[in-house]
Amino acid sequence: MNAPILTVTLNPALDLSARISLMVPGPKLRLEQTAKEPGGGGVNVARVIHELGGAVSAWVALGGAAGVEHLGLLQAQGLQVSVFDCPGETRQNWAIMDRESQQYRLQLPGPHWDEMTGQSARAHIAAQPSDLVVLSGSQPPGLEAQFPQRLSAEIGAQRLVVDISGTALQNVLATSDLGLRALRLDQAEAETQAGTALRTPTESARYAENLRARGVADLVAIACGAKGNVLAAPEGRFHCIPPQVPVASKIGAGDSFTGAFTLALAQGRSARDALVAGTAAAAATVMSPGTALCRATDVISLQAGCKCVTLDA
Repeated sequence: MNAPILTVTLNPALDLSARISLMVPGPKLRLEQTAKEPGGGGVNVARVIHELGGAVSAWVALGGAAGVEHLGLLQAQGLQVSVFDCPGETRQNWAIMDRESQQYRLQLPGPHWDEMTGQSARAHIAAQPSDLVVLSGSQPPGLEAQFPQRLSAEIGAQRLVVDISGTALQNVLATSDLGLRALRLDQAEAETQAGTALRTPTESARYAENLRARGVADLVAIACGAKGNVLAAPEGRFHCIPPQVPVASKIGAGDSFTGAFTLALAQGRSARDALVAGTAAAAATVMSPGTALCRATDVISLQAGCKCVTLDA
């Protein structure tokens, strides 16, 4: 039996994608092959868990006409949704691919939150039934950078998986003995926080172990691009390399990793198995065009081709 998972999306977006012959300044540009998906870090994580057959509920802060449309798209995909009414209009993001396979990603900041909205959101999240909570994606403007720590204090750190960025991430990494269940970073974030280039998976794994040893999280995963992902866990440090796949779009690969990784933990699988599942899901998403995410059949087939090795201490 899968343990129920709650994903939290504080700053969701309508993800709009299209193709264009060439992106140039000046003339009107005619978009083709347009598509629309419900987006935001936690939303994508929930979509992946749902696609993989997991029990998940998506907590989403929505507002305005765009929020209504976002909710309709989620419900059309069969997702269970818990809506938090936020101030302002839900934002939109654009991903445009040209004939040279160059992808342009345009993102709006989202509506401004005040302190009272943040407090109400934490209370609403804490009231939702779940065994694991995934906080993923950007924070809306105005929300306090300490939101993850305060949420952790309300729901219990061992229930919380975090995949965030920016100042909020910096605050999390500066908090020793926070005791999160898991933390995921991409390579650029890890290098920024480490203050140095992490040129090899071994160097990334050492930084992940440093965070784990400081008590930031029990499990720390870092993406290494085409080289796969590394994980520092109580039972060791691991590097998982995906099989080579055709690259259509990298959008959502990190969220897909977090979704499959968290689902594996909820199913009681080992940290190593969770790393393999996440790596396969990220690779499967890279194969999908635009803002589309992974397909369960691809995730299953790619897991067999993932190579997971134990790194030396």
